Amino acid sequence: MVPSLPGVMVFSGSFGALAAQKGQPFMEAMLMNAFAHGGLSQFLALEMWSREMTAALALAILGTTFVVNLRLIFSSAALQPWLSGAPARQVYPSLFLLTMSNWILTTRYRNEGGNDVGYLFGSGFLAWIVWVLAAALGYLSGKLVANPERYAIDLILPLFLVVLLAPTYKHARKAVPWVVAGLTALLLRALIPGHYYIVLGVLAGAVAGALLVDE
Repeated sequence: MVPSLPGVMVFSGSFGALAAQKGQPFMEAMLMNAFAHGGLSQFLALEMWSREMTAALALAILGTTFVVNLRLIFSSAALQPWLSGAPARQVYPSLFLLTMSNWILTTRYRNEGGNDVGYLFGSGFLAWIVWVLAAALGYLSGKLVANPERYAIDLILPLFLVVLLAPTYKHARKAVPWVVAGLTALLLRALIPGHYYIVLGVLAGAVAGALLVDE
């Protein structure tokens, strides 16, 4: 997980800075960051947040975060064949700490012959600790990391994911579902408001993967 930690720190620090700008109390922001632990969905929820909360706004926040976090349902489902034999006390804490970074690391670890379920928990726990601490620093430092795009620092984590993902493909055919998912999401992002393009892109990739499954 170490190469991904600079990206984790920047994104979490940005969340802390944004929470400070929104006037969210420190402890409230830190508890949300530690226990919601949803990455992008936290930013979206915070952007929509209002002290004058209504039922409609609460439902909008819930719906948006649910849609964005659907990616974790697909990721965890892919780990089910491996985790099904482990006790619940190992599985559920590991799933709470599941992110795209440690999911890719764990998938790669499994493809290379690893079988220790603790790998998923350990990698996720390290990222979670850094995530929580960086959010606190970001909150206290205010605007210092509020705009990572200005310095292209926001590319660190996506590039790290690509580097990890590439070796998991044995041949080009395996990349087809990812290409289908990406192109579908990019097309629908320009056509559909909101964040439904993420879910629809994932579904398109899943269908492509099912059609290409080896006999």
